[in-house]
Amino acid sequence: MAETWRDRTQQRNSTQLGMKETEPGTREMGLFFLALLSFSAVALGEDDNPGLVMNFYKDSCPRAEEIIGEQVKLLYKRHKNTAFSWLRNIFHDCAVESCDASLLLDSTRSSLSEKEMDRSFGMRNFRYLNTIKEAVERECPGVVSCADILVLSARDAIVALGGPYIPLKTGRRDGRRSRAGVLERYLPDHNESISAVLDRFGALGIDTPGVVALLGSHSVGRTHCVKLVHRLYPEVDAALNPDRVEHMLKKCPDAIPGPKAVQYVRNDRGTPMELDNNYYRNILDDKGLLQVDHRLAYDRRTRPFVKKMARDQGYFFHESARAITILSENSPLTGDEGEIRRQCNVANKRR
Repeated sequence: MAETWRDRTQQRNSTQLGMKETEPGTREMGLFFLALLSFSAVALGEDDNPGLVMNFYKDSCPRAEEIIGEQVKLLYKRHKNTAFSWLRNIFHDCAVESCDASLLLDSTRSSLSEKEMDRSFGMRNFRYLNTIKEAVERECPGVVSCADILVLSARDAIVALGGPYIPLKTGRRDGRRSRAGVLERYLPDHNESISAVLDRFGALGIDTPGVVALLGSHSVGRTHCVKLVHRLYPEVDAALNPDRVEHMLKKCPDAIPGPKAVQYVRNDRGTPMELDNNYYRNILDDKGLLQVDHRLAYDRRTRPFVKKMARDQGYFFHESARAITILSENSPLTGDEGEIRRQCNVANKRR
């Protein structure tokens, strides 16, 4: 009886493997293939969430990046300052825990928006990201995330301002909650020490030359007088170049300007609409508007890179592209995480 049971068992195993029992090693080979199929099934399951990849929407929305680029050009042509806003967005969203478009959420009864926080002072033009989102939705409803739109609009804004084209991965999904409560833990202030700035960005994997390159975004746009008056009143900061002071006093005549007052100073009077290395020449000449600009030029850890970027715009562009790439890939939501918002300023309603 034992021999008959063994024979039947061997026959059943051979049948399950789809092989003739008379072939040598078939049982072992069959088990190997079963194991291989099981491994393949696991691997295929993992591929369902590829994370961030180049051209993520090539099948689901082939024209997504093209539409975003078209909208950026159109809006920039109509409203030049949109480019500064989009460039600032990538810092304020991606540096705070996750690159998930939490920055764009409006306040609710239970949650304060990141846009309302002091660290976000002066940020605007969020409505134009909704304009881009609407254009993409007309082509591919419910496919492209606001997080990817935020990142790609920043990339295309850099090009519009004369900076380098930076190939960036996509596949981000949108978060559902504001991160206002932790904003100050991640975003450096304009008066902070270089040590604090290096530590904050270093935690994201951005090294010293990368930090110096990121601050080169101060080459474009303008700064509200609220951020500058402490360098002018009650006494002028002795570190400021006198040539710069006269213009600053003209633009900021009040020691306590109102936050909503239209009182600004151009970051770079020479090439205010160009993302270039003129910023570094300015701060070496004591013409940086913010305290952090001045400190960047004189701190022993950052000064060598400031001087190199002042001489070599290509080096500035290279380090800037590297740093922005790292920033854009900070802890994204991918796969089944988060959601694809229908509107960038509001989380989807739960069904």
